[in-house]
Amino acid sequence: MQKNSSTRLFGLMFPGAFWLIAFFFLPILLIVGISFLTKGDSGSPELPLTIDNYSRTFGEEYLTLFGRSLWISLISTILTVIIAFPVTIWIVRLPKKWRDMAIFLVMIPFWTNFLLRTYALRFMFLNEGPFMRAINGVWVDTLGNENEIELLFTQFSVMLGLVYGNLPFMILPLYASLEKFDWTLLEAASDLGADVWRSFVRVMLPLTAPGLIAGSILVFVPAIGNYITVELMGGGKSQMIGRTIAQQFSTANNWPFGAALSLIMMVVVTAAALVYFRVGRGEQAR
Repeated sequence: MQKNSSTRLFGLMFPGAFWLIAFFFLPILLIVGISFLTKGDSGSPELPLTIDNYSRTFGEEYLTLFGRSLWISLISTILTVIIAFPVTIWIVRLPKKWRDMAIFLVMIPFWTNFLLRTYALRFMFLNEGPFMRAINGVWVDTLGNENEIELLFTQFSVMLGLVYGNLPFMILPLYASLEKFDWTLLEAASDLGADVWRSFVRVMLPLTAPGLIAGSILVFVPAIGNYITVELMGGGKSQMIGRTIAQQFSTANNWPFGAALSLIMMVVVTAAALVYFRVGRGEQAR
Protein backbone atom coordinates (compact mmCIF):
# COMPACT_ATOMS: atom_id res chain seq x y z
CA MET A 1 0.00 0.00 0.00
CA GLN A 2 2.82 2.37 0.95
CA LYS A 3 4.65 1.48 -2.26
CA ASN A 4 1.58 2.24 -4.37
CA SER A 5 1.18 5.62 -2.66
CA SER A 6 4.84 6.47 -3.32
CA THR A 7 4.51 5.45 -6.97
CA ARG A 8 1.37 7.54 -7.37
CA LEU A 9 3.04 10.54 -5.73
CA PHE A 10 6.09 10.17 -7.99
CA GLY A 11 3.84 10.00 -11.04
CA LEU A 12 2.08 13.22 -10.02
CA MET A 13 5.31 15.08 -9.29
CA PHE A 14 7.36 13.87 -12.26
CA PRO A 15 5.90 16.13 -15.03
CA GLY A 16 6.35 19.31 -12.98
CA ALA A 17 9.76 18.28 -11.68
CA PHE A 18 10.96 17.36 -15.18
CA TRP A 19 9.78 20.71 -16.56
CA LEU A 20 11.56 22.68 -13.81
CA ILE A 21 14.80 20.72 -14.13
CA ALA A 22 14.90 20.69 -17.95
CA PHE A 23 13.78 24.25 -18.63
CA PHE A 24 14.80 26.12 -15.48
CA PHE A 25 17.65 24.62 -13.47
CA LEU A 26 19.69 23.21 -16.38
CA PRO A 27 19.62 26.48 -18.41
CA ILE A 28 20.67 28.44 -15.31
CA LEU A 29 23.53 25.98 -14.68
CA LEU A 30 24.56 26.38 -18.31
CA ILE A 31 24.62 30.18 -17.97
CA VAL A 32 26.62 29.88 -14.73
CA GLY A 33 29.18 27.70 -16.50
CA ILE A 34 29.47 30.05 -19.49
CA SER A 35 29.92 33.07 -17.22
CA PHE A 36 33.20 31.64 -15.88
CA LEU A 37 34.66 30.94 -19.33
CA THR A 38 36.79 33.19 -21.53
CA LYS A 39 35.70 34.84 -24.76
CA GLY A 40 37.42 33.06 -27.64
CA ASP A 41 38.75 34.56 -30.85
CA SER A 42 35.45 33.86 -32.59
CA GLY A 43 33.46 35.15 -29.60
CA SER A 44 32.35 31.72 -28.39
CA PRO A 45 33.09 30.77 -24.74
CA GLU A 46 36.16 28.61 -24.14
CA LEU A 47 38.69 27.69 -21.45
CA PRO A 48 40.46 28.82 -19.26
CA LEU A 49 38.12 29.60 -16.39
CA THR A 50 38.15 33.21 -15.17
CA ILE A 51 36.30 35.61 -12.86
CA ASP A 52 37.14 38.65 -15.01
CA ASN A 53 33.60 38.73 -16.38
CA TYR A 54 32.23 39.32 -12.88
CA SER A 55 34.98 41.81 -12.02
CA ARG A 56 34.01 43.82 -15.09
CA THR A 57 30.34 44.00 -14.03
CA PHE A 58 31.37 45.91 -10.88
CA GLY A 59 33.02 48.67 -12.90
CA GLU A 60 31.58 52.19 -12.71
CA GLU A 61 29.97 51.94 -16.14
CA TYR A 62 27.92 48.84 -15.36
CA LEU A 63 27.07 49.83 -11.78
CA THR A 64 25.62 53.04 -13.24
CA LEU A 65 23.74 50.95 -15.80
CA PHE A 66 22.29 48.70 -13.08
CA GLY A 67 21.29 51.75 -11.05
CA ARG A 68 19.60 53.38 -14.03
CA SER A 69 17.74 50.16 -14.86
CA LEU A 70 16.51 49.78 -11.27
CA TRP A 71 15.42 53.42 -11.17
CA ILE A 72 13.51 53.31 -14.48
CA SER A 73 11.86 50.01 -13.50
CA LEU A 74 10.89 51.36 -10.08
CA ILE A 75 9.42 54.59 -11.49
CA SER A 76 7.51 52.69 -14.18
CA THR A 77 6.14 50.32 -11.51
CA ILE A 78 4.98 53.27 -9.37
CA LEU A 79 3.33 54.90 -12.41
CA THR A 80 1.63 51.61 -13.23
CA VAL A 81 0.24 51.41 -9.68
CA ILE A 82 -0.99 55.03 -9.85
CA ILE A 83 -2.86 54.29 -13.09
CA ALA A 84 -4.04 50.77 -12.26
CA PHE A 85 -5.48 51.41 -8.80
CA PRO A 86 -8.24 53.87 -9.75
CA VAL A 87 -8.99 51.92 -12.94
CA THR A 88 -9.38 48.70 -10.92
CA ILE A 89 -11.57 50.40 -8.31
CA TRP A 90 -13.78 51.71 -11.13
CA ILE A 91 -14.03 48.20 -12.64
CA VAL A 92 -14.89 46.58 -9.30
CA ARG A 93 -17.65 49.13 -8.65
CA LEU A 94 -19.32 48.44 -12.00
CA PRO A 95 -22.44 46.24 -12.23
CA LYS A 96 -21.64 42.56 -12.69
CA LYS A 97 -22.44 42.43 -16.43
CA TRP A 98 -20.25 45.47 -17.20
CA ARG A 99 -17.50 44.30 -14.84
CA ASP A 100 -16.93 41.13 -16.85
CA MET A 101 -16.77 43.16 -20.07
CA ALA A 102 -14.22 45.55 -18.52
CA ILE A 103 -11.97 42.66 -17.43
CA PHE A 104 -12.33 41.19 -20.91
CA LEU A 105 -11.09 44.49 -22.39
CA VAL A 106 -8.13 44.50 -19.98
CA MET A 107 -7.17 40.97 -21.09
CA ILE A 108 -7.41 41.69 -24.84
CA PRO A 109 -3.77 42.94 -25.06
CA PHE A 110 -2.62 39.46 -23.96
CA TRP A 111 -4.06 38.12 -27.22
CA THR A 112 -1.90 40.45 -29.31
CA ASN A 113 1.81 40.03 -29.88
CA PHE A 114 3.82 42.27 -27.53
CA LEU A 115 6.18 43.29 -30.34
CA LEU A 116 3.24 44.36 -32.49
CA ARG A 117 1.76 46.43 -29.67
CA THR A 118 5.10 48.14 -29.06
CA TYR A 119 5.43 48.99 -32.75
CA ALA A 120 1.92 50.47 -32.66
CA LEU A 121 2.84 52.62 -29.65
CA ARG A 122 6.06 53.65 -31.40
CA PHE A 123 4.10 54.73 -34.47
CA MET A 124 1.88 56.91 -32.29
CA PHE A 125 4.87 58.86 -30.99
CA LEU A 126 6.64 59.33 -34.31
CA ASN A 127 6.68 63.02 -35.24
CA GLU A 128 5.13 62.02 -38.58
CA GLY A 129 2.37 60.05 -36.85
CA PRO A 130 -1.17 61.40 -36.37
CA PHE A 131 -0.89 61.67 -32.56
CA MET A 132 2.26 63.79 -32.53
CA ARG A 133 1.08 65.83 -35.51
CA ALA A 134 -1.98 66.85 -33.53
CA ILE A 135 0.08 67.72 -30.43
CA ASN A 136 2.69 69.67 -32.37
CA GLY A 137 -0.07 71.42 -34.32
CA VAL A 138 -1.36 72.84 -31.04
CA TRP A 139 2.14 73.38 -29.63
CA VAL A 140 3.60 75.21 -32.67
CA ASP A 141 0.68 76.70 -34.59
CA THR A 142 -1.66 77.61 -31.73
CA LEU A 143 0.74 78.40 -28.89
CA GLY A 144 3.43 79.87 -31.16
CA ASN A 145 6.37 77.75 -29.96
CA GLU A 146 9.25 77.32 -32.40
CA ASN A 147 10.47 73.80 -31.66
CA GLU A 148 8.31 70.70 -32.01
CA ILE A 149 7.87 68.29 -29.11
CA GLU A 150 9.79 65.01 -29.49
CA LEU A 151 8.66 62.21 -27.21
CA LEU A 152 10.04 59.18 -29.04
CA PHE A 153 13.57 57.95 -28.32
CA THR A 154 13.60 59.46 -24.84
CA GLN A 155 13.61 58.03 -21.33
CA PHE A 156 10.01 59.20 -21.01
CA SER A 157 8.93 57.11 -24.00
CA VAL A 158 10.70 54.06 -22.53
CA MET A 159 8.85 54.47 -19.22
CA LEU A 160 5.58 54.99 -21.08
CA GLY A 161 6.18 51.82 -23.09
CA LEU A 162 6.91 49.84 -19.93
CA VAL A 163 3.74 51.12 -18.24
CA TYR A 164 1.64 50.43 -21.33
CA GLY A 165 2.99 46.91 -21.78
CA ASN A 166 2.74 45.87 -18.12
CA LEU A 167 -0.49 47.59 -17.05
CA PRO A 168 -2.66 44.42 -17.31
CA PHE A 169 -0.24 42.59 -15.01
CA MET A 170 -1.04 45.17 -12.33
CA ILE A 171 -4.79 45.45 -12.89
CA LEU A 172 -5.59 41.73 -12.70
CA PRO A 173 -3.96 40.99 -9.28
CA LEU A 174 -5.44 44.20 -7.87
CA TYR A 175 -8.84 43.16 -9.18
CA ALA A 176 -8.54 39.80 -7.39
CA SER A 177 -7.94 41.64 -4.09
CA LEU A 178 -10.42 44.49 -4.54
CA GLU A 179 -13.21 42.14 -5.61
CA LYS A 180 -13.17 40.64 -2.09
CA PHE A 181 -12.90 44.02 -0.36
CA ASP A 182 -15.71 44.96 2.06
CA TRP A 183 -16.66 48.51 1.06
CA THR A 184 -18.64 49.06 4.27
CA LEU A 185 -15.27 49.32 6.05
CA LEU A 186 -14.69 52.66 4.30
CA GLU A 187 -18.09 53.85 5.48
CA ALA A 188 -17.20 52.81 9.04
CA ALA A 189 -13.86 54.65 8.80
CA SER A 190 -15.69 57.76 7.58
CA ASP A 191 -18.15 57.55 10.47
CA LEU A 192 -15.18 57.41 12.86
CA GLY A 193 -13.80 60.65 11.43
CA ALA A 194 -11.27 59.42 8.85
CA ASP A 195 -10.99 61.41 5.64
CA VAL A 196 -10.73 59.79 2.20
CA TRP A 197 -6.94 59.64 2.17
CA ARG A 198 -6.66 58.16 5.68
CA SER A 199 -9.38 55.61 4.89
CA PHE A 200 -7.45 54.56 1.81
CA VAL A 201 -4.07 54.30 3.55
CA ARG A 202 -5.24 52.71 6.81
CA VAL A 203 -8.08 50.49 5.57
CA MET A 204 -8.05 49.75 1.84
CA LEU A 205 -4.31 49.62 1.20
CA PRO A 206 -3.43 47.01 3.88
CA LEU A 207 -6.34 44.75 2.88
CA THR A 208 -5.42 44.88 -0.82
CA ALA A 209 -1.66 44.53 -0.17
CA PRO A 210 -1.43 40.93 -1.55
CA GLY A 211 -2.71 42.03 -4.95
CA LEU A 212 -0.57 45.16 -4.92
CA ILE A 213 2.58 43.21 -4.05
CA ALA A 214 1.90 40.52 -6.66
CA GLY A 215 1.17 43.13 -9.33
CA SER A 216 4.29 45.15 -8.47
CA ILE A 217 6.51 42.08 -8.77
CA LEU A 218 4.87 41.10 -12.08
CA VAL A 219 5.58 44.61 -13.41
CA PHE A 220 9.01 45.29 -11.89
CA VAL A 221 10.72 42.03 -12.86
CA PRO A 222 9.90 42.15 -16.61
CA ALA A 223 10.61 45.91 -16.69
CA ILE A 224 14.18 45.68 -15.46
CA GLY A 225 15.12 43.04 -18.05
CA ASN A 226 13.01 44.43 -20.89
CA TYR A 227 14.69 44.58 -24.29
CA ILE A 228 12.00 45.22 -26.93
CA THR A 229 10.57 48.38 -25.34
CA VAL A 230 14.01 49.88 -24.69
CA GLU A 231 15.15 49.11 -28.23
CA LEU A 232 12.06 50.39 -30.06
CA MET A 233 10.99 53.27 -27.80
CA GLY A 234 14.47 54.33 -26.70
CA GLY A 235 16.15 53.97 -30.07
CA GLY A 236 19.58 53.35 -28.53
CA LYS A 237 19.49 56.64 -26.59
CA SER A 238 18.18 55.02 -23.40
CA GLN A 239 20.26 52.06 -22.28
CA MET A 240 19.11 49.48 -19.75
CA ILE A 241 20.63 46.23 -18.55
CA GLY A 242 18.31 44.03 -20.66
CA ARG A 243 19.41 45.73 -23.88
CA THR A 244 23.08 45.51 -22.85
CA ILE A 245 22.78 41.76 -22.21
CA ALA A 246 21.13 41.27 -25.62
CA GLN A 247 23.99 43.19 -27.26
CA GLN A 248 26.59 40.97 -25.57
CA PHE A 249 24.96 37.87 -27.05
CA SER A 250 24.53 39.44 -30.51
CA THR A 251 26.58 42.38 -31.79
CA ALA A 252 29.37 42.21 -29.17
CA ASN A 253 29.45 38.40 -29.44
CA ASN A 254 30.70 38.07 -25.85
CA TRP A 255 28.68 35.25 -24.34
CA PRO A 256 30.67 34.88 -21.07
CA PHE A 257 30.25 38.54 -20.16
CA GLY A 258 26.59 38.50 -21.19
CA ALA A 259 26.03 35.44 -18.99
CA ALA A 260 27.72 37.17 -16.03
CA LEU A 261 25.52 40.24 -16.48
CA SER A 262 22.43 38.02 -16.66
CA LEU A 263 23.27 36.26 -13.40
CA ILE A 264 24.06 39.52 -11.59
CA MET A 265 20.74 40.94 -12.80
CA MET A 266 18.92 37.80 -11.61
CA VAL A 267 20.50 38.11 -8.15
CA VAL A 268 19.59 41.82 -7.93
CA VAL A 269 15.99 41.21 -9.01
CA THR A 270 15.62 38.27 -6.59
CA ALA A 271 16.99 40.35 -3.71
CA ALA A 272 14.65 43.24 -4.56
CA ALA A 273 11.67 40.86 -4.74
CA LEU A 274 12.54 39.30 -1.36
CA VAL A 275 12.83 42.71 0.26
CA TYR A 276 9.53 43.80 -1.27
CA PHE A 277 7.75 40.65 -0.10
CA ARG A 278 9.15 41.09 3.42
CA VAL A 279 8.01 44.71 3.55
CA GLY A 280 4.61 43.64 2.27
CA ARG A 281 4.27 40.97 4.95
CA GLY A 282 5.22 43.55 7.59
CA GLU A 283 2.54 45.93 6.35
CA GLN A 284 -0.04 43.13 6.39
CA ALA A 285 0.95 42.13 9.92
CA ARG A 286 0.50 45.73 11.13
